[in-house]
Amino acid sequence: MNWLDPFRYSFMNEALLVGAVVGAVCAVLSCYLVLKGWSLMGDAISHAVLPGVVLAYIVGLPLALGAFVSGLFCASATGWIKSNSRIKEDTVMGIVFTGLFALGLVMFTKVESELHLNHILFGNILGIERGDMIQSIITSLVTLFVILILRKDLLLFCFDPSHARAIGQNTAILYYLFLALLAATIVASMQAVGIILVVAMLVTPGCTARLLTDRFDLMLLWAASSSVLASCLGVYVSFFINGSTGSCMVLAQALFFALAFVFAPKHGLIAAKRGRRRGATEIRHSNAMNENNHLPDVTE
Repeated sequence: MNWLDPFRYSFMNEALLVGAVVGAVCAVLSCYLVLKGWSLMGDAISHAVLPGVVLAYIVGLPLALGAFVSGLFCASATGWIKSNSRIKEDTVMGIVFTGLFALGLVMFTKVESELHLNHILFGNILGIERGDMIQSIITSLVTLFVILILRKDLLLFCFDPSHARAIGQNTAILYYLFLALLAATIVASMQAVGIILVVAMLVTPGCTARLLTDRFDLMLLWAASSSVLASCLGVYVSFFINGSTGSCMVLAQALFFALAFVFAPKHGLIAAKRGRRRGATEIRHSNAMNENNHLPDVTE
């Protein structure tokens, strides 16, 4: 088998294109999620879109619209319950998204349809239809454009919301806008990796980039580059091993994270051990210098 064989098939080229675009937008949003500490929010919304998908199918609306509305409902319900109870936000998210996901599973089993549950849960990037492909690409590009235009406002909102309110920013609007962008990204990624694995694409690139740099602009570049490369690599490898394409994309991202965790020049495991060893050496050297420079007491 020739290593150029995957590029001879149109479905592979389309999968590479969709994977790269989706990987880029997920990576950029991932940096904000990691900075905000909202990784569980991505998990919650990605699972909560299932009942919206089923309802959209029942009434004959686009599945993406149902997923988007369901995701926003999950985020809004989480915020409302948190504001009106003593329960912490992460606990509320766990309750809401598991409840909605279970509701979606029950609805799916009770509704006769031609939808394939595996494709919704795990994606079907190799069999994506042209209309769905265009929808995913347009949604991803629009979402990416909005994020980049508002990147400074979103950065301040994620890093220090109190300061953002103090300088006159409407943090409530930014909050719901951010959730809308998150829901749109999940909808765009649903056809590629499914609603279960999309959380990995929303978390892993940002974590990988966080290990490689302390500057947010470089973090965006590292995250997008690693995610696009991992997505394309996953699609390419899945062709030869006949494996799940979405899973291969996520595994490639996990591999890049593992490499960064070990070999990152400043925050990697090896660098940390080298720093501790250098620190211990400097302490020993300092103690030795102090001992050599110590003048003993002389008594006559």
